[in-house]
Amino acid sequence: MNAVSLKTIQRFGFVIAMAALFMACERDSADTGAAPGVADVATSPDGIPIAYEVFGEGLPALVFVHGWSCDRSYWKGQLQPFSRRFKVVAIDLAGHGESGLGREAWTIAAFGGDVAAVVEKLGLRRIVLIGHSMGGDVIIEAARRLPGRVAGLVWVDTYKQLGTQRSAEQLQAFMAPFRTDFEVTTRDFVRNMFPVGADLALVERVAADMSSAPPAVALGALESAMSFGPQVPPALQELKLPVVAINPDNQPTDMASMQRYGVEVVLMPGVGHFLAMEDPERFNSILGGVIDKLDQ
Repeated sequence: MNAVSLKTIQRFGFVIAMAALFMACERDSADTGAAPGVADVATSPDGIPIAYEVFGEGLPALVFVHGWSCDRSYWKGQLQPFSRRFKVVAIDLAGHGESGLGREAWTIAAFGGDVAAVVEKLGLRRIVLIGHSMGGDVIIEAARRLPGRVAGLVWVDTYKQLGTQRSAEQLQAFMAPFRTDFEVTTRDFVRNMFPVGADLALVERVAADMSSAPPAVALGALESAMSFGPQVPPALQELKLPVVAINPDNQPTDMASMQRYGVEVVLMPGVGHFLAMEDPERFNSILGGVIDKLDQ
């Protein structure tokens, strides 16, 4: 085969590949029915760059906040579907994802300031705050900073019981293995949050991702989150906002304690802690119903 014919074949192959890629992109666009997200950066009250992404239009705006040692990509299964009806915002808290480092104390209060900074920059006037795990604590703090703008809070497996607290000794005993060997302890911790029969590829991806978080950020955030429980009941009384908890049934939820503080619980059977990733379609159906109720 001479050089000219080889080059011609290579060029022809390139054209076919590009055409296939273009058609695939067209199919993806048709499937999602939504425009791609627009990424930007806000600045937290203590000067940390906070990365976020915005999809779609519509009220109320939905603000998604990830959990401990995660990032905004953990909401991938929700962003495009909900952007067909609403403006959707996904945030990387400081020290996570594409957001900046350099914070002196990695606390729930400071993370709440991150969320409020993004809401303020976007000028959002009516929002539903949705927080997974530690993100459920964060949205309480964010709501405190955003009076008159929040239509409701959605916790995604944040609390199964309210009105209890750990002693200082219990907290330090919980933290000790993470301080001794953060990577190994976090991997095991994450794996145990998935149910038997969960998608092994998803389990290992999440375990590897979360165990690679910066230990200084993760340890500070974890201790703050594990200490936050006693602040929740008075905060809910102060905010006077509707709160709905979407919980898996892998462990029992104390319905009486949740109802005592005005939290409505919706159970999602057959999943673990990462319910929005484990079964996005079913989770989205539940979340959609919750949002419609909060926006009445």
